[in-house]
Amino acid sequence: MVNVQVTVQDRYVEPTLDLLQGVFAGYPGRDFAVRLWDGTVWEPQGAAEHRFTIVLNHPAALRKMFFPPTERRLGEAYMFGDFEIEGELYEAIYLARYLWEGWSWKDTLRFAPKLLRMPTRSGMSNEQIAQVSGQKHSVNRDKQAIQYHYDVSNEFYQLWLDDKMVYSCAYFADPGESIDAAQSRKLDYICRKLRLQPGERLLDIGCGWGALIIHAAQHYGVEALGVTLSEKQLALANERIAAAGLADRCRAELLDYRHVDESQPFDKIVSIGMVEHVGRENLGIYFEKAYRLLKPGGVFLNHGITLLSAPFESLYEAKDSFVQQYVFPDGDSQPIQYVLDVAAKANFEVRDVESLREHYALTLKNWLQRYEAHTDTILDMMGPQGYRQWRIYLAGARWVFESGYNSIHQALLYKSLDGRTAHGYLPLTRDDWYQDGP
Repeated sequence: MVNVQVTVQDRYVEPTLDLLQGVFAGYPGRDFAVRLWDGTVWEPQGAAEHRFTIVLNHPAALRKMFFPPTERRLGEAYMFGDFEIEGELYEAIYLARYLWEGWSWKDTLRFAPKLLRMPTRSGMSNEQIAQVSGQKHSVNRDKQAIQYHYDVSNEFYQLWLDDKMVYSCAYFADPGESIDAAQSRKLDYICRKLRLQPGERLLDIGCGWGALIIHAAQHYGVEALGVTLSEKQLALANERIAAAGLADRCRAELLDYRHVDESQPFDKIVSIGMVEHVGRENLGIYFEKAYRLLKPGGVFLNHGITLLSAPFESLYEAKDSFVQQYVFPDGDSQPIQYVLDVAAKANFEVRDVESLREHYALTLKNWLQRYEAHTDTILDMMGPQGYRQWRIYLAGARWVFESGYNSIHQALLYKSLDGRTAHGYLPLTRDDWYQDGP
């Protein structure tokens, strides 16, 4: 049933092979192999050409991975080096998904005795785990969560983002387009959706390293304010603003969206990839604040990750998930229907909704390729655990967008002049959105 090449005798080899045969018996894929710590190779029956090989680095690996195979346990086992993936890491995500979705309590009862007879391995340092405290989605805790993720270092993000350091979904003309070109196109597409005009005041909630406010000030003549909770993003954003000669009409501030001054409303507001950090319980506060900050007749473009699949929602958003613990603490995406409903309850009129799901899959594909191209530098910068942590995250994120478990939507929200109707303020068509250039 299996192709086994035994090179070194080990009392845990046969039990491991037995477990592999049982665990992978129902998996339809035949394009992988498993190599044990002693060189023994296991293949599924009818194995095809290997697209990847799972390397078990010690006899305790399967116990670390499969007791039970949750998203967090598999992610930690990879991050801490219990197993390695040789070949196409992205292809292994399908197998991981099969394991953590398909595992049942019956599997636990079936495999637990065998797994418990395997050796244990002392816990590895998990200093990368997010340490956030306080009431969830309070101002102070949100700042901790944002800084955990975005303050890794500017140099780290510069290695694998585009030249403008846009850390959100790009907008591709075709799949082969460069990430630099696609991100530039996205910035301009947003400005056209907002229909920015010279002299208008623009607020960017969650401005990152300042790419959008710089683009809007340079090409559309607006006065732009960006707010962020990341100190390292803030420093580089203002440095870039000064270098572009825009400090007189463009700036970034370290400020929570809840604390933005309402005494001088903005003509247009934009939020790109920030709403995922707001929290379901605070979405009403978020949209109500944006409504008060916006002048009548203005528009708010809200761009964020949304959920499409209820089973994946409970897994991805679970408190004990790998993503929550090691990547985006307190991340809290919602179905687009819920987001729009909350926006409407805040008195916004929903004028346009667009899914960019395929664009985010392409964005993540580019990010992962660029990340892996800088493997040696990132290993020196982050260490093996840090490198693996981000690598598995980028590969998994690409998979959820390609597979349709997550999406990303841009919603254009309008604040009417009289609280009821648009009064013909907005154009009848979207033709101006699709013209190249400002």
